[in-house]
Amino acid sequence: MTATRRAALFDLDGVLLDSAAAVRATLAGVATCATGRRVMPGDLPPGALRRPRCEVLAFLDVADPDDACDRWWDGAMSANSVQPFPGVLSGLLALRAQGTATGAVTVQDPDRLRWLLPPALSELLDVIVTRQDAPPKPAPDGLHLALSRLNVGPEHAVFIGDSPTDMTAARAARVLALGAVWGWHPPAALRAAGASHLLPAPTSIGPSLLRHLPPIDNA
Repeated sequence: MTATRRAALFDLDGVLLDSAAAVRATLAGVATCATGRRVMPGDLPPGALRRPRCEVLAFLDVADPDDACDRWWDGAMSANSVQPFPGVLSGLLALRAQGTATGAVTVQDPDRLRWLLPPALSELLDVIVTRQDAPPKPAPDGLHLALSRLNVGPEHAVFIGDSPTDMTAARAARVLALGAVWGWHPPAALRAAGASHLLPAPTSIGPSLLRHLPPIDNA
């Protein structure tokens, strides 16, 4: 593949979207519906956002977490507002202004994204790859698909994520792995999973993300 531009790919939750409070509230809401007792976000186990949701619901005495999620997850999630982190929209605008393609690779369901993803953010993403488009991370397939749709080679792309699986996927795709320390996982976990660099804040999103990439020769 001949690269004609660069690409910045992102995870959504915890990187572009400030969804931590909404996910905690949703876990509590699903548990409340399933158990018939009031469950509050403060009742969640430590590190709930870093654990599979069914594991968290089992901790809260939900007998069939998979069924509970099928029944109540989207309804509980839709009651919570989710917005981009401060600085994300301006950073994406700056990337696009200098010709960089932008995209997201997420484990979210595409039907959910239709109402979860703020339009102002969706409009700034050239491609969105979901769990229905490709095997989820840590498999590299989603990143490969996004880059194929953008016509960008992996050597000219970065992937910004907040989890060890994000870093593993980026390295497997031969894309520069950048860790977002404002997300759901600690910096040490991102480093251990292979992050090449750690980004301190959402305001780090912008053209400076690309400074570690080789130049493009379009001659």
